[in-house]
Amino acid sequence: MERKYYTIDEKAARQAQGMWSFSDYVTGSKTAEYKQLVDKAYDLADQVAEEKPDRAEEVYSLADRYARKLADNFNADSRINLMCPSVMIAGPANFPVKKKEKQNRAAERNHQEYQNIQKYLEKIRKILYGSDIIKSDDKDAVEKLQEKLDSLQKRQEQMKAVNAYYRKHKTLDGCPDLSPEDIERLKQAMKADWHYQDKPYLSFELSNNNQNIHATKARLERLKAAKEKETTDYDTEHFKVVENTEMMRLQLFFDGKPDVEIREIVKRNGFKWSPKNECWQRQLTGNAKYSLKCLIKQLDQLAG
Repeated sequence: MERKYYTIDEKAARQAQGMWSFSDYVTGSKTAEYKQLVDKAYDLADQVAEEKPDRAEEVYSLADRYARKLADNFNADSRINLMCPSVMIAGPANFPVKKKEKQNRAAERNHQEYQNIQKYLEKIRKILYGSDIIKSDDKDAVEKLQEKLDSLQKRQEQMKAVNAYYRKHKTLDGCPDLSPEDIERLKQAMKADWHYQDKPYLSFELSNNNQNIHATKARLERLKAAKEKETTDYDTEHFKVVENTEMMRLQLFFDGKPDVEIREIVKRNGFKWSPKNECWQRQLTGNAKYSLKCLIKQLDQLAG
């Protein structure tokens, strides 16, 4: 996939540095910093495209949005820095304090936006490592869960193999289960204070991933069983019930708009109004069916 970069305002970046530093601006440095960050997004997207070709279009779209929004953020940073010079450059005499306060508020907002933009990278990582949220009503939820399970199991075996290699050789160099970038990343991680065990992947990482494997496998089995059933419906004294296995929703259809008191009871039992489906619904689970029984009992008591 061709990598797409957006324009960084080098003129504004040069002027901004002049208002904040006595050092000369290196032409193209802001653009180089920007491209380095964007390349990380595309590197992750390339990995997804190689391992999960069916998610390629999705992750490249995320990488493009990351690149576009990051360029806007970088350019906004330059504009904000142009609002007021640093006291070191301007000097303390007649320093525009109010303008500086306004600049600080703008800088804080732009920094928060930068943090939000980084969530695009996290989304790509989650897709790569099979930890992205999969909704039960996705038309290909079963396939995505199976893909997630395969990815988690693959990662578990990789972590165990890497630890075994390190235990035998006392080095990560030459490990066939890691890329050169991963080797350097793990080396740095092992030097950190929090890395209290002499192995690349700590015990809790293996344990957490194993728990995710079991949870994903159990959810996959439940979803498969539910999907195999056909959509059913039946009437109660208060509404029509539809167990929609295609959408994985437990749906309630009233004759007309229920009273406020009834609507409050319905809401307390976890059902929400769906304008699209024109019904009250929640995810089709065992808990939902239990809540439905409680709801019917409460409405019976209200009517009685």
